[in-house]
Amino acid sequence: MNNTDYTLSRDGHSIFVRQWTPDSPRAAILIAHGLGEHGGRYARVAQTLVAAGYLVTAHDHRGHGPTCPAADLGYFGDSDGWRLCLDDLHAVAEHIRAAHPSLPLIFMGHSMGSFMGQTYIAEHSDTLTGAVLSGSAGPPPAILPLGRLVIAFERWRLGKRGKSPLIQQLLFGAQNDHFKPARTAHDWLSRDPLEVDKYIADPLCGFPNTTQIAADLTGALSTLASPAQAARIRKDMPIYIFSGARDPVGATLDKLIAGYRAAGLAVTAKIYPDGRHEMLNETNRDEVTADLIAWLDAVLDSAAA
Repeated sequence: MNNTDYTLSRDGHSIFVRQWTPDSPRAAILIAHGLGEHGGRYARVAQTLVAAGYLVTAHDHRGHGPTCPAADLGYFGDSDGWRLCLDDLHAVAEHIRAAHPSLPLIFMGHSMGSFMGQTYIAEHSDTLTGAVLSGSAGPPPAILPLGRLVIAFERWRLGKRGKSPLIQQLLFGAQNDHFKPARTAHDWLSRDPLEVDKYIADPLCGFPNTTQIAADLTGALSTLASPAQAARIRKDMPIYIFSGARDPVGATLDKLIAGYRAAGLAVTAKIYPDGRHEMLNETNRDEVTADLIAWLDAVLDSAAA
């Protein structure tokens, strides 16, 4: 196995990329991480995927990761941040494709990365062999427009780079309510206290988000799981969706799955009882990873048949 870190440049922006490569890869997997974390957190699952023959790439979104200046953590950009991240994602995908033109490419996104993925696969399913969505969600709650008004006010009050406790409460405050009495503010991530503590101890995780990134994220959420978006996805592209049954982010996940199936898409869904948000860091992560590899293997076997 060969581990490589490198940077890609796109329109003056440097994208930090990690890649884990087996001796003889059978396919490539591109991972898009979630909000307030970074691609390095996927090293464990990447190593297991490499052992199964998969080349794995995980880049850091804007405003995230070890190469991001501290002042820019939680900040995509002054405007069009979501589109900038989607275009970065595509640049990484194109780099993988150019370096490994014979390898099938599979997208895998977690949480915010899965939200990006819902748009990305609608735009680029013709270039993908499959897609995996973890810790995802369907249509946003009806209260979203009110939340966006609050975020717009806080952005006006504090500026685009401002950090608002009220916005933090809006984005994450209710997640832990499902697990009271809670040991930490992040118990909603996993039942494994060691994994929760690793997240808390990581200075590149759980940092306060800016008013602008909150506006970018909630603006993107308004298009999630729309029939028009699902209609753009290639009908024969396999999609694997997995989640914990107690993941507070996934309250509307059933609507995403139903919407994809109504659009004629080939969806496999796996919901793990008692699982929380980060199933790849859960107490049954070995089972979750084995199920993921079994799905990937089946997709490649079917494509080769």
